[in-house]
Amino acid sequence: MSTTAYDRRAFLKTGGITGGGLLVAFFVPAQAKRFLAGKEPADAVFTPNAYLNISSDNTIKVVLSHVEMGQGIWTTLPMLIAEELDCNWSNIVVEHSPPGKPYLHTVYGVQLTGGSTSTWSEFDRYRNAGATARAMLIEAAAKKLGVSPQACKTENGYVLAAGKKLSYGELAADAATLAPPMGVKLKDRKDWTIIGKAKKRLDTKAKISGQAIFGMDVHFPGMLTAVVAHAPVFGATVKSFDATAAKAVKGVTDVVQVPSGVAVIAEHFWAAKKGRDALTIEWNMGKGEALNSEVQFESYSKLAATKGSIAAEAGNTTTALQSAGTSVQATYKLPYLAHAPMEPLNCAVKLEGDGCEIWAGTQAPMWDQQRAAGILGLKPEQVKVYTTFLGGGFGRRANGTSDFVIEAVHVAKQSGKPVKLVWTREDDIRGGYYRPAFLHQVHAGLDSNGMPAAWQHTIVGQSIMAATPFAMGIQKGIDPTSVEGVNDSPYMESIPNHSITLHTPELPVTVLWWRSVGHTHTAFVMETMIDELAHTAGKDPVAYRKSLLKSKRHLAVLELVAEKSGWQKPLPQGRYRGVAVHESFGSYVAQAVEISVNNGQLKVHKVTCAIDCGIAVNPEGVKAQMESGIVFGLTAALYGEISLEKGRVKQRNFHDYKMVRMHESPVIEVHIADSNEKMGGAGEPGVPPLAPALANAVFAATGKRVRRLPVQPSDLVKA
Repeated sequence: MSTTAYDRRAFLKTGGITGGGLLVAFFVPAQAKRFLAGKEPADAVFTPNAYLNISSDNTIKVVLSHVEMGQGIWTTLPMLIAEELDCNWSNIVVEHSPPGKPYLHTVYGVQLTGGSTSTWSEFDRYRNAGATARAMLIEAAAKKLGVSPQACKTENGYVLAAGKKLSYGELAADAATLAPPMGVKLKDRKDWTIIGKAKKRLDTKAKISGQAIFGMDVHFPGMLTAVVAHAPVFGATVKSFDATAAKAVKGVTDVVQVPSGVAVIAEHFWAAKKGRDALTIEWNMGKGEALNSEVQFESYSKLAATKGSIAAEAGNTTTALQSAGTSVQATYKLPYLAHAPMEPLNCAVKLEGDGCEIWAGTQAPMWDQQRAAGILGLKPEQVKVYTTFLGGGFGRRANGTSDFVIEAVHVAKQSGKPVKLVWTREDDIRGGYYRPAFLHQVHAGLDSNGMPAAWQHTIVGQSIMAATPFAMGIQKGIDPTSVEGVNDSPYMESIPNHSITLHTPELPVTVLWWRSVGHTHTAFVMETMIDELAHTAGKDPVAYRKSLLKSKRHLAVLELVAEKSGWQKPLPQGRYRGVAVHESFGSYVAQAVEISVNNGQLKVHKVTCAIDCGIAVNPEGVKAQMESGIVFGLTAALYGEISLEKGRVKQRNFHDYKMVRMHESPVIEVHIADSNEKMGGAGEPGVPPLAPALANAVFAATGKRVRRLPVQPSDLVKA
């Protein structure tokens, strides 16, 4: 298989016969619900969806309603269609869809890739696409051969009947004249030959050969490059600027003010950057200049002592804590985190006549289309968005404000020429839209058996959802993303008295979902505190968790990781182990981390991981996502921190916002549970358990509890 040449004409259009081929349009059951709104989108259920195109040359095009950003859906979603279509896997090519109602997310009601939903949300829709096409091809073959459809069978891209063999390409034109059947029968699980089997990624060859097109690769004849000088502190605005020196730089063609700052437009990137460096800008700083990370946590601590919004409560926590024989109190501090994708943000815009073309690696093409149309005074359908491969997203490219896209549109509008906007690595690291900083305070009380009888939990941090199109999900002062993993923690079922309170301060620092969203901080707090309670009670951490957990899926992955990591077996001298288990995005993940600490130096030797995600459509893909999530989580636990001083972000690039390097990466062993349970995601659930499992291992090694991330040098000195 090879990816098709990337051209805007290659995008599929809803219709009948295209290029002598069959374009399958079909309906799906009414199941789409708007995110947290409880209402069905008006037209999301029975709108035809063009996900499959079969050409006369036997090429099978699969169009993705979600975007490929490294998570593997370029392979996984075609597997769903191929399973039901009985096609030749080598004939499959894949494309991203354009924005449009046919491609709305079956749950969110918008066209969006995120929340570890791509595979399970399309599981039925894509299988139905394949099954519908197969039924139409069989009907076409039956008419051509003069036999009944029941006399036909399909195999490897052919319909076989009456001793003859007709390829799907031969039948495509005839099949396109037929009415799609309703209620096609899907294969039983026992008959699957593709789903559940390991498949190599379809995009690998194009990516390693340099043929794959990312946003940074897009170029139009005569295209200019722009960089924007952004405010040095959050919330600041341009007061005045002098572009004389910038315009004197060779290659600079113009300097214009845009809502987000001052843009320098040039013939190439280096000239644009040099021109930006030469700008003189006076800023209206506003309140953002007063921001300081340490002061911020102090203010969070004071806020935690006041009355907040109740996220969940049961029993009488105050009384239970007063009567507890033993209690444990802890304060946790979690910093802002940048997404830092390998490919910095970029967007190419071309204005022509009464239309606009946008080329970008975006997780939310429809939002971007709508925002751009508003700026240009166009109808959304006049703005064509072409989604490239994404060099990492992690939530940063799913911004409801479409910040980097509309920035490019503003520049193109003023320049009147094709423009590629590029953010440097420094722009990206300092550009905001971070995982919010959070402070947690937990007070737990144990009964005479060492089991938690009371749990008082206070959370302080900015709301992610407030500045997104999903703000309606905030109810009674509770942003679900701030408390997920705590208010729905399985441990709460076994703690009769508990209260969870949330405070949501408003700050000029822009925040956004970050890979695994709220679970990034809540899992750390829950799993390190549970571990601390186990040790306080003098009990084995795995056994203690098992005594608290009632969820079979939690227990299954915990037992699996304990078995595979050799939890009950002694470790070599100088090695220590920690464990954590957490559910997020519908998947259950347990991890055991093995470390050593020598002279204050931490080395992570091995991570054993067990996951129950329901049906693992492509086990290789699930394994890769667990490995990726573990390294992502390890990076955050060891190095991740965006800190502010006088309103300015201190970090700039990978030298001070570090990533885990190859030589630091541990051995990773992933075990996928054989499960018939409800499907969950894989892109994010591998992240949350890593930090607490690591912190629990650090305690085993040093006797010190990690209360602040990233892991501090003082944590690595034995108590």
